[in-house]
Amino acid sequence: MLAADPGASIASIAAEAGVDRRTVYRRFASREDLLAAIHHSRLAAVEDAITDARLREAPVAVALHRYVENIITVNRTWPVDLSLMLTDDAVRTRRDRSVQEVDTFLRRATDEGLLRPDQPEGWASVLLPQLMHLVAGQLPHLGAAQAADVVVDTFLHGTGARQPRPSAP
Repeated sequence: MLAADPGASIASIAAEAGVDRRTVYRRFASREDLLAAIHHSRLAAVEDAITDARLREAPVAVALHRYVENIITVNRTWPVDLSLMLTDDAVRTRRDRSVQEVDTFLRRATDEGLLRPDQPEGWASVLLPQLMHLVAGQLPHLGAAQAADVVVDTFLHGTGARQPRPSAP
């Protein structure tokens, strides 16, 4: 509800959850506490997604697909306004650690030849999250694995027509 309407009231959130608003207030003293819990849950899910992808150990292509699939699931499960998340210093610090982990992985992907080294510095780090965010919201009919296929293919090959490779003389 908060993803669709960040101003949703506690009463409407409680009604959607099938509980009385007093039940929500027993668990969360304020709307801000509820939002903080949501943000921390999303961050924990992102951290788990990164760990599960084995960005440091798995073959790069495997790790990339697993990471993308996991993050699409996180984005669909926890569709929160990221700018609101980053107003909390503790949340920002945790998020920055996750971003650093992915950036390190993307450098590894470049070093191992999966990504082109001639792109502007940081471009892959900007593009990948945007693609995952778009597919999570714009292609809800695709399962996470299929959506990851679309993201990884677009990330690695773009959307232009594939040109046949010239045959060797």
